[in-house]
Amino acid sequence: MKSLKKLFLTLLFSLFFTGTLQISALSLTDISGTIGQAFSDFYSDNEGTTSFHSLLIPIGGRAESLGSSYIGLSDDTSYINYNPAAACIIKETQMGVFHNAWIADSMMETIAYTTRFRNFGFGTQVSCFYVPFTEYNLLGERTAGGYYSETTLALNGAYNFIAGYDFKGLATGVSIKTSWRSVPDFTDNDTNAIITGSGLSQSSLGIMADLGLMLQFNFLKYFASRDPNVKIGFTIQNLGLAITGFGDEIQIDDPLPTYIAAGMSVKFLPVITATIDIKQPINLFDITKSGLFSAGVGADIQFTDAFSLLAGFELKGGNPKLSAGAEFELNTTRFNFNYTLDLTSSASPVNRISMSARIMLGDRGRKEEMNKIDDIYKNGLKAYYEGRWQDAINFWQIILTNYNKRYDPAIAGIASAQSQLDMLKRAHESMYFDEE
Repeated sequence: MKSLKKLFLTLLFSLFFTGTLQISALSLTDISGTIGQAFSDFYSDNEGTTSFHSLLIPIGGRAESLGSSYIGLSDDTSYINYNPAAACIIKETQMGVFHNAWIADSMMETIAYTTRFRNFGFGTQVSCFYVPFTEYNLLGERTAGGYYSETTLALNGAYNFIAGYDFKGLATGVSIKTSWRSVPDFTDNDTNAIITGSGLSQSSLGIMADLGLMLQFNFLKYFASRDPNVKIGFTIQNLGLAITGFGDEIQIDDPLPTYIAAGMSVKFLPVITATIDIKQPINLFDITKSGLFSAGVGADIQFTDAFSLLAGFELKGGNPKLSAGAEFELNTTRFNFNYTLDLTSSASPVNRISMSARIMLGDRGRKEEMNKIDDIYKNGLKAYYEGRWQDAINFWQIILTNYNKRYDPAIAGIASAQSQLDMLKRAHESMYFDEE
């Protein structure tokens, strides 16, 4: 209880500090140290013991604005990093570019694409994390330079099973990923000569897979919308291994940053969406060396169709982060600008800024098809209330045959109209026997 009270009071202090313009009692160093000590119970000695740590760095944009609590939402091209099942439920074909200015001179650059054909969706993503590498000898002279980088290619596919009007289906997906860690050649300490292939021997190749599930449904929904107001997602990320020692002795690299996670998003009102995620790292080589869980929460407030504000909080490895972002849309492009305050590792704003641009490339006619279904359904309703029950059945059967065999309003309408016809038939038969 004391630990929770300590956590709550420290969080309030952090929020107060970030909104205060004048602070004279404490320096930034003192505040960072105080906050770091307060969250020390959430730090594990196993943090940072995995390879390809760039797989845990957010690519930026909308997901990071929500405190990286995106597993139960995943409604744009960055879903590949959070829940591979989302490809089959994203409304529009999208192409996105993301830029994240990480810590010091390190950067994360990403380009992604996703599209969908009815209940099947697929996507691809290429991301590159890089940081300048400079080597100095014992005299402080620069002897070598280049870039350390980690590049990841992901291919994703997903399908939404038994999707209908009321039950939105069970979305399942998988992503296959390969990552390459590139280390530049370094020099001999005695001669200052670059050792050819020395960087290659420390480079690494990782092969892994992500698995995901997502459920969508309505719960305590008090507003009209075709979209479900609750989503729940589950995922296993970075399930695989890496090898290193190329040009020397091939061997298994350190374990990948594998984790299992669950998340949920809830739309309380048409303009407010809240998200929450919980993630648990798993060391596939030694389960006892797995890190502690992390958690994040976020909120999206949509002021207009073209503008919204986002905010989030994430606690990971004893490191609290506050994030805030803004999204706005121009024509068919949606932009996001995000700032993350990393309370224990960075006090410089330029180190924690990310941005993204997503181009909306249409929905492959799904909205037009839905409008046709609405028109046919309304014609069926009109026929029903006019007592033309067979005509109503014929209209609704068109929907089930040509568009969506799980369109529940049409199924229920046909059952009701057929009941009316059966009752009318029994009435006619009764009158016939009475005449006899």
